[in-house]
Amino acid sequence: MANATDDVDSFTTLGRSTVSYYGVGHMLNDITASCWFTYLLLFLTDIGLSPRDAATVMLSGQIADGFATIFAGELIDRFGHFKLWHGAGSVLVAISFSSVFGGCIPCKIFGTSSSTLRTVGYSIFAAIFNVGWAATQVSHMSMLNCITLNSNSRVVLASCRNAFTMVANLSLYAVAFVVFGVTRASTHADIENQVAIVYVLTRLVVNVSQAYLAFYVIDDLRMAQSAKALVPAIIYISSFLVSILLQEISWNGHSLKTFFSAGAIMWIFCGAGILFLPSNMSAFMYLISIFIGIANALMMVTGVSMQSFLIDTDLNGCAFVCGSLSFLDKISCGLALFVLQSYQSNRFIQENHSNHVNISVTRFGLGLVPALCALVSVVVTYTMKLQPARCKPLMEPLLA
Repeated sequence: MANATDDVDSFTTLGRSTVSYYGVGHMLNDITASCWFTYLLLFLTDIGLSPRDAATVMLSGQIADGFATIFAGELIDRFGHFKLWHGAGSVLVAISFSSVFGGCIPCKIFGTSSSTLRTVGYSIFAAIFNVGWAATQVSHMSMLNCITLNSNSRVVLASCRNAFTMVANLSLYAVAFVVFGVTRASTHADIENQVAIVYVLTRLVVNVSQAYLAFYVIDDLRMAQSAKALVPAIIYISSFLVSILLQEISWNGHSLKTFFSAGAIMWIFCGAGILFLPSNMSAFMYLISIFIGIANALMMVTGVSMQSFLIDTDLNGCAFVCGSLSFLDKISCGLALFVLQSYQSNRFIQENHSNHVNISVTRFGLGLVPALCALVSVVVTYTMKLQPARCKPLMEPLLA
């Protein structure tokens, strides 16, 4: 892909329909990823795998995803055909995902259900699913930079994508709420490095917290089973509304840093609340969920948009940039979850019976780890110097 030129068409603003069509293109990935991070560890431990084996399955998927993003990014940059990669990846995701949450196919083939075989079986399909997921994600993210060179429109596209991510996740949690509700319990280079760090930390905040949310509300706060769906739903409703509102802002480097920092600081306070919230005050989790949703939207939209500010009009290697950042995201998240799950057998690190607070691995994974990542990201963002970019308002306001 050659560098874009400053022609008039390249910098024209986008209409509402174009933005919306792009936004819905990642919904299959979004709904499967939400199910992956929220319920995979819960599902695997419920069917009898140890916390370490369950973490091994997730780590295998994350590693496959990480390396697939690198190769997909390189191949997309070399041969193009965004839509072909997007379509093929979506088909692979649709076919393989049911096997991740289904029965152990190798166990049925070999007529045994040993712990090792089940771990290997689920790991294989987790890897296949994540290869398809990576192809879809990289093609869709890098496509954004080729749709328009208008910096403001690029942020709007990222914001619309994030809004439809919330719609996809809410669809999942609506179904889960019904199921659980009726079921009983069971330099420029320096700036590039800074943007990469901020993006990876943002994904760690969102993904690690999402993986432990269901464990937290049930095991630590002793809430009803329906809370496994209701609490995430509140988070995504808040994120959806904020993502819509963010599309109406005129963006530049300063505003990206400001909104990102606001979301990260909000997450720090949310993490502190999660870490020390006693079980007899579990109702406050619904209030905390609202602020988590707002913080997630602010960090995700601005974090992803910082990539586009770096790419600007240089489209050579834009898919590789997206793939490389996604690689760091997947590997770091997988390793973090694997380490946390390794200590999950010793669930309670410290107990405070007077305040009904159990300082558990789950609380650390949901509260402390994301809060620390958010704190580091604020420091990195403060030192970042994003260059001014061309900004024009939307042709059609999305809220009109």
